[in-house]
Amino acid sequence: MRTLDIIALILVVIGALNWGLIGFFRYDLIASLFGTMSSFTRVIYALVGLGGLYALSFFGKETDSRNTKEV
Repeated sequence: MRTLDIIALILVVIGALNWGLIGFFRYDLIASLFGTMSSFTRVIYALVGLGGLYALSFFGKETDSRNTKEV
């Protein structure tokens, strides 16, 4: 995997864990660590969002790799 893919995957996992904590326990880990909507918290949320958008490209990569194996 490329480095950017690994970083995006880590960010997506962080976001998923945080949303799971919010959904199950009403506990926002990022906000509790860095403050509710502080500048740093907003940067973390933005990076997680960008990582999620980049991770959407993984679907295209999986399809491309399947098509090249069949040929």
